[in-house]
Amino acid sequence: MNKNADDAIWMAIRQEVTEDAEHEPMLASFLYAVILNHRDLEDALSYHLASKLGSSTLPAVTLRDLFDHALRSDPSIGDAVRADAKAVCDRDPACRGYSMPLLYFKGFHALQSYRVAHYYWMQDRKPLALYLQSRISEIFSVDIHPAARIGRGVLMDHATSIVIGETAVVGDNVSMLHEVTLGGTGKEKGDRHPKVRDGVLISAGAKILGNVEVGEGAKVGGGAVVLYDVPPHATVVGVPARVVGRAATELPALDMDHRFSNNSQPFSEEGCEE
Repeated sequence: MNKNADDAIWMAIRQEVTEDAEHEPMLASFLYAVILNHRDLEDALSYHLASKLGSSTLPAVTLRDLFDHALRSDPSIGDAVRADAKAVCDRDPACRGYSMPLLYFKGFHALQSYRVAHYYWMQDRKPLALYLQSRISEIFSVDIHPAARIGRGVLMDHATSIVIGETAVVGDNVSMLHEVTLGGTGKEKGDRHPKVRDGVLISAGAKILGNVEVGEGAKVGGGAVVLYDVPPHATVVGVPARVVGRAATELPALDMDHRFSNNSQPFSEEGCEE
């Protein structure tokens, strides 16, 4: 079990679920199976994700062993899981406790499943990692290449149709909504996907294409198509995206404010153009 402060999240999950089981007896057996019968968050997570992703090819019992091995072998995955759970609770107004993303939010499920697939990719078990990517896409409608690199404290809100390519990098404390694409621009090889730095907020439907950098604390508007670098702390909108001002806060991903107010600060760089 992860020690010290991280234990607080697992203990909060158990307390929340105990109360839910008492309040809604119809779900008691489900809540015990997924949470209360397990010794720690890693154990509960491996059980729950394996149950969702199991198939005739790799049944849940086999997948659980694979998930459990990854989570026990690399404690940094458990640290990221906890940071992601806190991100959801802090930024999603629909979230009423740490247990909700673990039990019900497919964006959280897809992200943690990706973390296991990434572990096996880095262990040079690439066919297994690609199989997991395929199942994650089928079950959660989120397609993340296992070679992509994703930081901690990441929120994928709603998550349906998020696509993240092979050489993409996502920093810490990033928030993105459904139908976001971090993709390529064609058939080029090598390093060809976006680099999204810490604290970036990407609104629903935005497409960031090619080996471009979205600087720290930037804000990408809904439906924007980003084809060129975005300066740190810039706000960009449109097709193709252009800079319209400076983000109102240093890390807009934490505020989750998708509006572009008339009080937007001017930005000194033109950006988003060659």
